[in-house]
Amino acid sequence: MILCDIGNTNAHLFKDGEFSIESLEKFLAASFDDKVYYICVNDALHPILKKRKNFVDLEAFIKSDTPYKGIGIDRVCACKSVYDGVVVDAGSAITVDVMSRGKHEGGFILPGLKMYEKTYALISPRLDLGVDRDVSLNTLPKNTKDALSFAVLKSVILTIKDCAKSKKIYFAGGDGEYLSSFFENGVFDKMVVFKTLLNTVEELKKEGSI
Repeated sequence: MILCDIGNTNAHLFKDGEFSIESLEKFLAASFDDKVYYICVNDALHPILKKRKNFVDLEAFIKSDTPYKGIGIDRVCACKSVYDGVVVDAGSAITVDVMSRGKHEGGFILPGLKMYEKTYALISPRLDLGVDRDVSLNTLPKNTKDALSFAVLKSVILTIKDCAKSKKIYFAGGDGEYLSSFFENGVFDKMVVFKTLLNTVEELKKEGSI
């Protein structure tokens, strides 16, 4: 059995206790002998995946009681794994969701760190410098690369801190482990989405639905 969280850039897989990340191109080119239970936020891929007989889309089986309209299934899965706390999935976009006693209070979306880099490059070639993840956040920058790195990281970190307050923060995604290092109340949890997928598959098997 393979569990898969398919995003806009990569596919995150969980099999036999092991995690892996593959580009969508590599993932679509691969053949799988096992059953693949997946969620997917990439609308263009749904017609392709539905043609694969050993692929099972779990989205219809995963429900969430939330006032948020249009929330992605990946965010739903992450939130269902957290009873009380803040869920931050830092990938192509950085999604932030607040859970209080099992209820989804709402959330917001920031650009991912790589998207910030692309945005600066669009403003001017002189700003196509990337984000230095080791930049000091305790002193004002004295050069342009440090200036935009400082701005990106501070804007993300302080926005999350203001939202989370004293709640525990569960980080996931490609930049999740890095961002979690800035928070005393933060923890990197690779399983935050896959816990819901695994529980859903186990429940459906017990019911004989799959």
